[in-house]
Amino acid sequence: MNLGRLSKGINHVLILVGGISLMGMMFLACANMFFRAVWVPVKGTFEIMGFLGAIVASFALGYTQMKKGHIAVDILVNRFPKKVQMILDSINYLLNSAFFGLIAWRIVLWATTIWKSGEVSETLKMPYHPFIYGVAVGCGFLALVLFIDFLRSLILPFHYVPPGPYRLFLDFLKSLTEEKR
Repeated sequence: MNLGRLSKGINHVLILVGGISLMGMMFLACANMFFRAVWVPVKGTFEIMGFLGAIVASFALGYTQMKKGHIAVDILVNRFPKKVQMILDSINYLLNSAFFGLIAWRIVLWATTIWKSGEVSETLKMPYHPFIYGVAVGCGFLALVLFIDFLRSLILPFHYVPPGPYRLFLDFLKSLTEEKR
């Protein structure tokens, strides 16, 4: 199994769902503005916009990391030698992967609590735990992309490694993270 291809495929599906949710938000906002003009606003617009906004934002996280589209403040790090930058990148990927994995896990626990308690939205009486689970999925796949970036950062510095156990380990890591077309 190739983690890179799996992650890429799932993140493409997530970004597609996020894009459809964004289109739904635009349609709902336009419909609400139109119907407000005739004094019949769409009921629950605020709630639905919040739910869909959570999906849009969280489902874009992994894809944006794959494209390296997140903002990076590297004023200080750019002054370090290249090897130090690579080590710091590896540490950064690992810590962020663990952080977002922990966030995803805690969000799943929270969503499960909401689900078991039977909480629903105020206006539409709609259960909102599925959207919370969606945020957990987005954070979980960001953690996966960051972990794959961490594995790739371990392979990157080694252009040639002589045959042996370390070479086998690097080849194994490379097979996990390569994206074949």
